[in-house]
Amino acid sequence: QVQLVESGGGSVQTGGSLRLSCARSGSTDSSYCMGWFRQAPGKEREGVGIIGSNGGTAYADSVKGRFTISQDNAKNTLYLQMNSLKPEDTAMYYCALGSWRMCYSASWSRGQFAYWGQGTQVTVSS
Repeated sequence: QVQLVESGGGSVQTGGSLRLSCARSGSTDSSYCMGWFRQAPGKEREGVGIIGSNGGTAYADSVKGRFTISQDNAKNTLYLQMNSLKPEDTAMYYCALGSWRMCYSASWSRGQFAYWGQGTQVTVSS
């Protein structure tokens, strides 16, 4: 059974940085797609970005140039480096794991991933 555990959330001021981590355990296919999603109170969940097992990435327009997704395969850990944070980045952030096909899908941001973490809160104050 796959488990995903996020960490690294917190409160920062506008312009600050945070790095989120997502530790993965359990057996997974060698080819996969992992993603970061977020949900703010009263809003729908939105995709932040994805990374494939081959290292390819894609990002939502709202975070391009500010957020970077990376992974350490030796540690089975996914990262989300968030720079130049804005109040509108305030949300619960989730990591997700799914089929490698998701990383080639134009609809990846809809979040049809099989496994999800519990989330970590990010709050950006002005």
